[in-house]
Amino acid sequence: MLDKLEKIKLRFDQVSEDLVKPETVSDMKLYAKLNKEYKDLQKVVDKYFEYKNMLEGITEAKQILEEEKDSELREMAKMELDELQDGLPAIEDELKMLLIPNDPNDSKNAIFEIRSGAGGDEASIFAGDLLRMYQRFCEKNKWKLSITDFVDGTSGGFNKIVANIQGEDAYGKLKYEAGVHRVQRVPATESQGRIHTSVASVAVLPEMDDVEIELNMSDIRRDEFCSSGPGGQSVNTTYSAIRLTHIPSGIIVQCQDEKSKLKNYDKALKELKSRLYAIEEKKRQEEIGAERKSMVGSGSRSDKIRTYNYPQGRVTDHRINHSVFNLPIVMDGEIQDFIDRLRIADNLEKMENSGLA
Repeated sequence: MLDKLEKIKLRFDQVSEDLVKPETVSDMKLYAKLNKEYKDLQKVVDKYFEYKNMLEGITEAKQILEEEKDSELREMAKMELDELQDGLPAIEDELKMLLIPNDPNDSKNAIFEIRSGAGGDEASIFAGDLLRMYQRFCEKNKWKLSITDFVDGTSGGFNKIVANIQGEDAYGKLKYEAGVHRVQRVPATESQGRIHTSVASVAVLPEMDDVEIELNMSDIRRDEFCSSGPGGQSVNTTYSAIRLTHIPSGIIVQCQDEKSKLKNYDKALKELKSRLYAIEEKKRQEEIGAERKSMVGSGSRSDKIRTYNYPQGRVTDHRINHSVFNLPIVMDGEIQDFIDRLRIADNLEKMENSGLA
């Protein structure tokens, strides 16, 4: 671990020098990139210095105990040694966590999609319940959620809903929500009180910036249509909604939440780039054989990740085998505890894979 930390310190020194070079200051993209790397490395380097000071303090205290005859000085050295040794494991754990490679997409905004699955009308209603849960979670995090596309369910809820979520660490937190969510409850339409099981899938993509993926615009067909709101109400009678079709892949995205045609086009284009990026990233990971089957799931819709059991008031996350019995509170957006536990489990697995555990 010390070798890795020393290499990071050397890189930090190099980035510090590069930041003040005239050619860096005159190139805003390069400056922004290096400045972000500097801030990320500084967290590790500051903790590394703290760790080195503790190790040096332990060495000095041991030396005093070996050489010093004065009982008072020996007692002070013994107290300091005990205190430093007690604090050492905690700072080592912090360093190990900091050494885990960051997902560069974590800080990005998120493209969020919910689709109803097996279960008919009840699955669509559950998809609507999940949307409300995530809306409340976004409010708690002071994020902005805007619905860009939707298909209403026949008896309420949604067959599909796509949203753009803007906020700090939006993708980094919400990526753990990707997968199949299962609900067990008595539907309002059930006359005999039988419990039904329905599912809805959640997909989460990092929003891509223009500079991160290039598109051949001749491969994209653009259609315009009148927008409408959830529930079928009219939002705009002009042709402001945008549908983009990527001809080579067949991917179709559309946006209709803005009154401005240009804003809808911009949002739709970002979603299209995000979906194409996800496809290319999956191919790249498979090609280099580095796709990790994580215990917290790959985000595939085939992964059943969580069950919401209404009769028992229980919510269970199957990836970490964690259950809580406060379902109404969870459905009101209190899912941070699940995300924190999933992030810890994910980091521990990464530590084991990188030999840091």
